Amino acid sequence: MTRPDPVRTALFEISRPLFVTETNHGPQMSYDLPGTSSGQAETSGTLPFDAFAPAIPMSALGDRTFTARHHLKYPYVAGAMANGIASVEMVQSMAENGMIGFFGAGGLSLSEIEQAVITLTSRLKDAPFGFNLIHSPADPDLETATVQVYLKHGIRRISAAAFMRMTPALVYYRIKGLHKDTDGRVTAPNQVVAKVSRIEVARQFFAPPPRKLVHMLLEKKWITQEEADLSRFIPMAQDLTAEADSGGHTDNRPALALLPTMLALKQQCMDEYHYTDPLCVGLAGGIATPESAAAAFAMGAAYILTGSINQSCVEAGISREVKSLLCRAEQADVAMAPAADMFEIGARVQVLKRGTLFAMRAEKLYHLYRTHARFEDIPQKKRREIETQLLKTDFESAWQSTRAFFESRNQPAQVQKAQTDPKHKMALVFRSYLGQSSCWAIQGTPERKMDYQIWCGPAMGAFNQWAKNSFLAEPEHRTTVDLGLNLLFGASVTLRAMMLKTQGVVLPPAATAVYPMKKEQILALAESLAPGDTMAADSM
Repeated sequence: MTRPDPVRTALFEISRPLFVTETNHGPQMSYDLPGTSSGQAETSGTLPFDAFAPAIPMSALGDRTFTARHHLKYPYVAGAMANGIASVEMVQSMAENGMIGFFGAGGLSLSEIEQAVITLTSRLKDAPFGFNLIHSPADPDLETATVQVYLKHGIRRISAAAFMRMTPALVYYRIKGLHKDTDGRVTAPNQVVAKVSRIEVARQFFAPPPRKLVHMLLEKKWITQEEADLSRFIPMAQDLTAEADSGGHTDNRPALALLPTMLALKQQCMDEYHYTDPLCVGLAGGIATPESAAAAFAMGAAYILTGSINQSCVEAGISREVKSLLCRAEQADVAMAPAADMFEIGARVQVLKRGTLFAMRAEKLYHLYRTHARFEDIPQKKRREIETQLLKTDFESAWQSTRAFFESRNQPAQVQKAQTDPKHKMALVFRSYLGQSSCWAIQGTPERKMDYQIWCGPAMGAFNQWAKNSFLAEPEHRTTVDLGLNLLFGASVTLRAMMLKTQGVVLPPAATAVYPMKKEQILALAESLAPGDTMAADSM
């Protein structure tokens, strides 16, 4: 039987402080101050140990302001992957294990969103969870209707994504219900967790609701005078996720530059607006290993948010075929492609390119849209390719299907504009291909495998490399909770190891490497608080 590595054992019991003393027999590790049994050593000006690593339980990572605000045990968020990929089951598993998930409402109909709301509120009651609100510049009425569903059912947390500016619907959600508590403190029942990658957008979220929009809502009698007056004292969002190089909508920002910028902005806004409750900044994009999670917390992230890697988990609302593709992805197997929801303005999403032709085909459609005023102006050969390979029907038939879709979503303005503007008509048909491509991936439509749109960032490849040859290598064994706990636990171990290294302790690589473990193993180690014996390391 292999003798347990005492260094590894000590590092992994993350809820216990660790003392290291150099001896003639090598470094000695102890959970108590050397020379005492109670930890109350008397010293004469010198420390009785050479290095120290504090206990870093997973619950101590990040900012406790964030976890307390949302009633969480751990500073971990499962992001709101659209079209229900961040499913009811995923959100429920997060809530039941001390973390938080946001349901992926983007791209779903109002009836589908409301059904998910009803299901989660009935299952989770007061447990922490939230829903996504994605910016819809081409359809502000949809944004408003979605907010009304959330307010109707008492959804108290939303993840605001892809916003370029504050909108009436977003402001309405944030300030509805504002009041003063018995101590005279302004209380906002509706929490917004913003996800941004641009400093100018982050500044809007950290500022109070725009007065122009507040006055507009007041004139419409959507809010009361009290709510309008109190809105001066709160930010649009107390929590903001700095979104680095992620899957889906992304600006491919480097995390090492983005997070410090957002943290500096946070402090500036705290000083400028004199908020009574602290603002928090978390990090998303590229977080997929213990080292990347540790780096996020070391830089000051209040919490971490994951997306791409959760898509490969059993709870994800996407097909088995796509999960298999994701589990084989490497870091370079991603590409940028036009976004369906903001096609005309050139917005882009990051997708998986391995095993699918979607990125290349979508790019071709966008180029043709930009260079032609109508579908009929496209050279005949290319029109034929689009109809036979992408649309799988003639253009006019594809338009009739597209028209029926927008009419079913109660968006007659889009249809009316298309009838008088052939370029807009072409855009809507091309958007229909982009929109359906994600549905084909979710459903696992076999004849459309080459057209799957799979939102994915380089984090997926990093996770696969870390999880290689472990129980997490295949999708049927990946659960969102296992992934979250592994990243948090690994971050705690990594941070403890780094603290010892900075004090001159040489740690063998085998002792500090964190490999995937099941939930039960992690919790057993994380919650180990019993007094331990002094351990002598054979080599350090």
